[in-house]
Amino acid sequence: MGFIWNCCHFRMKNKKEEEDVVSGTFTWVIDNFSKLKTDKHYSDVFTIGGFKWRILIRPKGSHDPESDVVDQLSMYLGVADASTLTPGWARYTHFSFTLVNQLDSSKSKIKQTQGIAKEFKEERREWGYKSFMPLCELYDCSAGYLVNDICIIEAKVEVFVNIGEQGSNVYATLESTKKERKGQESSNMTSVQAADSSPAPKTPSFERKPPFLGRPSSEKVCNELTGELMEFMGLGKIEKAFVPLLEEVCSLHPSLIECLHKRNRKVSECAFTDLGELLHFLKTTRVKDMTEDACVRLQSLWEDVEMFRFDLAWLEPHVHSALDKKKFLERARRVKRLREDVDILDSEKKRRSAALAVTEADLEVAKRDLAKEEEGFVETDMDRELGYGMPSPKYRILC
Repeated sequence: MGFIWNCCHFRMKNKKEEEDVVSGTFTWVIDNFSKLKTDKHYSDVFTIGGFKWRILIRPKGSHDPESDVVDQLSMYLGVADASTLTPGWARYTHFSFTLVNQLDSSKSKIKQTQGIAKEFKEERREWGYKSFMPLCELYDCSAGYLVNDICIIEAKVEVFVNIGEQGSNVYATLESTKKERKGQESSNMTSVQAADSSPAPKTPSFERKPPFLGRPSSEKVCNELTGELMEFMGLGKIEKAFVPLLEEVCSLHPSLIECLHKRNRKVSECAFTDLGELLHFLKTTRVKDMTEDACVRLQSLWEDVEMFRFDLAWLEPHVHSALDKKKFLERARRVKRLREDVDILDSEKKRRSAALAVTEADLEVAKRDLAKEEEGFVETDMDRELGYGMPSPKYRILC
């Protein structure tokens, strides 16, 4: 393993609305990067916000055989002391990774989380990016990301501390990040890509069997959000278009109401607004609309709702199924293209078959004409002299 140098820089935000946020930067210099032998490589442990963290990379890359994605460098932020923490622990953070370009810092590769803070917990100890950068780009000597076999990674971490059981700080976090998430979803950044942050891959411990989600009882569901608010079951004012969807799922899953029974009105409003927005997205979005941007937005909506610890076992399979539609669309495009190729070749085959049929008919006619002409026809030597009745010179000598 190469020599690793760590450097941490910390700062406390002093603004009143950010008094519960502690942020810091950790720089990880990895020597002899190309000689790393393990599939997983961890940084030294560092502390930000009173919590212990570490970075996990997959230097040999990850590859999904079902997609066209090439081998990629994977990168995750993880809780270093998860095994020693008490049950029910949770940490909320925003973070970003920078793969430093050592030749031109303006070309450094940056990816950062968006929207609601990521929740680290016992069941989800690592968040990050499966596809941070193609390995072919990383190992390009002229690119500047690997110089003298040294790779430099920076992690900036913002930790939300003192989040109480009543969720007041969760609500503040949601409010402060809502506008940020919507703005970032609509922008197309070059140096900073939309976060595809996701848990580090692990083998599922259960088999998902998607239940029937059902259809809202109201057939009149608005596709467009009007901004008009409506009281929802005494829990707060919610976007009017979300109400029929929420009424349906709450009647099927009463625990959605019960889990927020002791929360204050602001938290309930925020929780059901996020859940309603997620349901509205799933209700109004078509399979053909599940582009990469749509998948990023759905992932962000799902993470927002998870913050409130609803029992969403009934909804999770549908969200994952929707997120998988991107792969389905890519495959559908390939199938469509191949079908078009088959149609073209089939048409060409029919054209050539028709031409062959005409040629065969012409051949039969030519054979019949040939047979007629050959009747009574005697072959002759085409090189023989025509002659004029005199014996040949050889015959005269003999006489």
